[in-house]
Amino acid sequence: MAVSEQREAIFSKTIKTKGRTYFLDVKEASNGNKYLTICETRKVDGEWQRNRIMVFDDNIPAFFQGLKEAAPSLRGDGI
Repeated sequence: MAVSEQREAIFSKTIKTKGRTYFLDVKEASNGNKYLTICETRKVDGEWQRNRIMVFDDNIPAFFQGLKEAAPSLRGDGI
């Protein structure tokens, strides 16, 4: 598969908020491992800016544990 080709998402969710849109996609790498991409788009100075992180399946438990620990600080009441 060429670098420019996009892999089809196994799961996809779009979250629209005021001023930002988030995209959550689960995809499968060529070696069969799954990974999560979290992409944020927003307008900065009239131009669209895009930021993306990838979390591979073997890192998901630690990633979600970190989010779980951070959530009470963000909301004040936890999730």
